[in-house]
Amino acid sequence: MTGRVLWLSPWMRPLARVYCEQLQDAGWEVVLVTTDQHPESDGARSYERVLDARPRTASTWPGFARELRAARSFAPDVVVTELVRDPRWMLLTGGAPRVNLIHDDRPHGADEVFPAWERRLFGRWAESAAGTVAFSEYVGCRIGASAVAPLASDLDEARVPPFVGAGGRRDFVVFGRLSEYKNLGVTLAAWERHVAGPGWRGDELVLIGDGDLSPDLPPAVRWRRGTYSYADVLEPMARAKGSVVHYRRATQSGVQVLAMQLGVTPIVSPEGALPEFQPSGEDPIGVDDVAGLARAFDRLADPAEAERRGRAAHAHYLRAHTAAVSTDALGAELSRAAGERNAPPHRTTHRTRGAGELEGDGHGGLAS
Repeated sequence: MTGRVLWLSPWMRPLARVYCEQLQDAGWEVVLVTTDQHPESDGARSYERVLDARPRTASTWPGFARELRAARSFAPDVVVTELVRDPRWMLLTGGAPRVNLIHDDRPHGADEVFPAWERRLFGRWAESAAGTVAFSEYVGCRIGASAVAPLASDLDEARVPPFVGAGGRRDFVVFGRLSEYKNLGVTLAAWERHVAGPGWRGDELVLIGDGDLSPDLPPAVRWRRGTYSYADVLEPMARAKGSVVHYRRATQSGVQVLAMQLGVTPIVSPEGALPEFQPSGEDPIGVDDVAGLARAFDRLADPAEAERRGRAAHAHYLRAHTAAVSTDALGAELSRAAGERNAPPHRTTHRTRGAGELEGDGHGGLAS
């Protein structure tokens, strides 16, 4: 079954585009309501409606009223809600069944804990959804999701650079918000051990993103601070020997999926869904295992090894994490929800963070 989908995603615009366009290819009619808050935002596409994200600013209300009328006129068969935090957006759904997308089962840090009123409001709203979709079995089990769709990358396949062979491989990358949960203390200690040992091949550990780090970094570490776009970072990421996703706290990681899409081996900890997403044979390394992480750097420093394992990572991505694979599962849940329009609301077995959650890592895309 296909039909009309209204997708509400104020924060995750690039990822929502990937899913919406895949649904269109599958025969769905889609309207995406979003904002310009994501750093990769650009001109509106034909199926997009872009709202101003400032509910307390009076000048934004006439535009919202117009979009509310347009949403009601579209008359969707099912509504997708993803990280909705503006109470006005609740009005856009009308009476159509809702499928709520959940990226994380818990906050990564204090900066992701929202006010109590917001948690109550959007928590109750999430409980009345017709379905709840998680992007990993790990999160799905913890929140009682009605379906799981494997996380896709928010990088459009048309922008993926050519696979880099052994001759072009160099450096290791840490990408995204350099927050405490990313376990950088252990990563830097392991890197320092790697550089001091016989396995170092002259690579740098390249940190890409903002964070509260000491400027006194170990040898062969380069920090690219500030804002960036995919256009700025795809080349150094695609030629990397490994992508460090060795987090102390995690649910799942869009950075991990992006690495595999680019043909780069992710190095992960056992936290959350990170092991679930890994290619076969790429075992997680304990969060405090400095020696184990240093050995992982030693092995991947060999460019031939980096190429071989990068090819395997990309093959795993094609089997498990492409937009087509993920949208097959998501589309089935949308069809179920739309087909049960007159059925009682689906209720999950656990109270979830619901539409009021904020993406802590995945796929916040460039923020991950």
